[in-house]
Amino acid sequence: MNGIIIVDKPKDFTSFDVIAKLRRKLGQRKIGHMGTLDPMATGVLPVLLGDTAKFQIFAPDNDKSYTAKMKFGITTDTLDITGQVISEQKSEIKEQDLERVLNSFLGEIYQIPPMFSAIKKGGVKLCDLARKGISIDRGKRKVLINDIKILNFDFENQEVEIAVDCSQGTYIRTLCDDIGKALGCGATVSGLRRTASNGFSEHDAVPLAKIIDMDIDSIYQECILPTERLFENFPVAQVTSAQSIRFKNGGSLAIERVKFSDLPQGDRVYQVYCERKFIGLGKIDEKNIELKVLKCLK
Repeated sequence: MNGIIIVDKPKDFTSFDVIAKLRRKLGQRKIGHMGTLDPMATGVLPVLLGDTAKFQIFAPDNDKSYTAKMKFGITTDTLDITGQVISEQKSEIKEQDLERVLNSFLGEIYQIPPMFSAIKKGGVKLCDLARKGISIDRGKRKVLINDIKILNFDFENQEVEIAVDCSQGTYIRTLCDDIGKALGCGATVSGLRRTASNGFSEHDAVPLAKIIDMDIDSIYQECILPTERLFENFPVAQVTSAQSIRFKNGGSLAIERVKFSDLPQGDRVYQVYCERKFIGLGKIDEKNIELKVLKCLK
């Protein structure tokens, strides 16, 4: 079974827990996901089935969207409410103070990834080191914050809910921790939901519990999206039945014999279709004037 399921991940499940559940349900080993979510987080988790998982490396780096609840006056080792408290202090942050600080985080910023994350250093996950009390230098990485806005502000409880549109690779826990530092009171994430990822939104997502309760035929008919949804903004190359056989066997195709949706250009990846059926991805080889194979769907 090939395709994409957009799972609405429940709280207290790791992304791997979701994969394990789907493997058992679908009886399929080849499953992967795009973009790890923290166990406390809920929301959009694209899951790739079968040979579709091999196409992940070609998927565009789409922006992501989140809603996050942030508690002022407290910091933890995990940068969220599930961790050990590091500091607590009285906070009297006002909404106008927060708005001013949020504006300073718009655009390109640098983040240090949290120790409690799935990033690997020397083949070891940072979170595994963190659980042993080990902290190592992670280095800064540049991310882009496209928008931050306040959804709800609770002065009495010193808690706020914000919506964030950001680039891939942004850590919302780090963002909230940095906002707390800028306010001078500290802050930690008390709730997190991913509302969009890799071109998919909450409207595409199906709760994991619902998927598990469905029969296989219903899952196939109602939940599985085609592989090409990952690449719907890519240009298209149309080939004949004979050309598709050659292409699927790894053979390049002469450009002049392929019908393109635009002027063929080098360094562009094309969706390749035969009789309206997606068969894979190709790329222009300008030197040999050919459409070469990147990946085919079996």
